[in-house]
Amino acid sequence: MHVRRLPLILSGLFVAGLAVSGCVAPAAPGAIQTADAESFNDPYEDTNRSIFGFNQAVDANVLVPVAKTYRTVVPGPVRQTLHDFLQNLNGPVIFANDVLQGEAGLAAATLGRLALNTTVGFGGIFDVATKLGIPYHTNDLGITLAHWGFVAGPYIIVPVLGPSNPRDLVGQVGDGFADPGNYVAGQYRLMAAVVARTATSGIDQRSRNIETLAEIEKTALDYYATIRSLSRQRREAQIRHEQSNLPNPGFGGDASPADSMSYTISK
Repeated sequence: MHVRRLPLILSGLFVAGLAVSGCVAPAAPGAIQTADAESFNDPYEDTNRSIFGFNQAVDANVLVPVAKTYRTVVPGPVRQTLHDFLQNLNGPVIFANDVLQGEAGLAAATLGRLALNTTVGFGGIFDVATKLGIPYHTNDLGITLAHWGFVAGPYIIVPVLGPSNPRDLVGQVGDGFADPGNYVAGQYRLMAAVVARTATSGIDQRSRNIETLAEIEKTALDYYATIRSLSRQRREAQIRHEQSNLPNPGFGGDASPADSMSYTISK
């Protein structure tokens, strides 16, 4: 019964999310929608700032202490192994979105990474593909929708999770349903495994950006505005499939760390 209802549920979420973002009518085919193309907006800034303040309190009192404990207790090589394993689990969803975007080169690279890391890399605990010259790249349904011409909609701060927009929220729901790991966990009523995977990925990502985000907060005149700009620039780079050294300012999403501290955030 649940399986039969899934297409209806997905269709409803898709239409509702895009309607809220004001983007039911997509742009011209082939027009990739970025913030620059749609005049980035924050109409709910007062509410967003309130949620942002709540998220900062959760981050300072829960997430950062947990992330620091994780870094202290778990040896570096083990953390890297877990990081590689989590990235490998994302492979099927990344591959699906590579295909949906018509990115044959990226799709081939993702498939090659999956094959190598799942076999030679013992289920993904070792990133053999990167050592062989096939680097990891992120992709998701939010990026696919951008490539299909759907605009992002208003800037939103999601409790705990951080910066987002209606298009990306719809994408996250769609990716969640499409993820083979989530499907298997659902079939065997192992939803705790889904929660554990999400939490572990978030802690791993946060542990890699502690100093970077702390430095940004220390030097920012308006931390909220700085994070808003950072998240926009980072997302635009992902949509264009460009490498970026900007850290993930939210909890969750891809676990790729900032490449270095040499970043530039334009206002």
